[in-house]
Amino acid sequence: MSTNRLEAFSDGVIAIAITLLTLDLAVPNPATTGSLGDALADQWPNYAAYVVTFLTVGIIWINHHAMVHRLRQVDHTFLILNLLLLLTIGVLPFSTSLVAAYLGEQGEHVAAAVYAGSLLAMSCAFFLAQRRALVSSPELLHEGVTVEDRREILRRARGGVLPYAAAMALAPISGYATLALCGLIAGYYALPRTTNVEMG
Repeated sequence: MSTNRLEAFSDGVIAIAITLLTLDLAVPNPATTGSLGDALADQWPNYAAYVVTFLTVGIIWINHHAMVHRLRQVDHTFLILNLLLLLTIGVLPFSTSLVAAYLGEQGEHVAAAVYAGSLLAMSCAFFLAQRRALVSSPELLHEGVTVEDRREILRRARGGVLPYAAAMALAPISGYATLALCGLIAGYYALPRTTNVEMG
């Protein structure tokens, strides 16, 4: 199978997931709100979670494009791994809404663990798809992808898993710290790169 249909379908799923994130940004009800400024300030966890997840999904979209661009064809196993990646991306609007709603409330630690866990699952799925193309089935790649390129891309993808595992480990201590670390991870991978390697 060519990569065109895979990328078109993936782009659609990612676009829907990133759009659904905005549903958690509610306009305060004038009938039940005293000060609009206070009401907006009270919703800061929604804004913070939205920015972190939007940036993360945006980076994954960029990296997914780079991953597919290296492929000249895909096989059944890669398609399944790509579906697994899309499944983890599709759940991010739910986990984002969950952590935004429970920060500072009873259940904060569980919500933070679910949020970080969903990002960890996404990172692992991305790594598995990368590994399939770069190690298990290099015949899927264009000839211009060197062995050194493959090693560097895979090393970086593998390294991206560890910070999300750390964020999940922080969840029982502080949901705020978990969200902050996820934000730092997104910010780090959003920085311009001199090489075409990706976030895991």
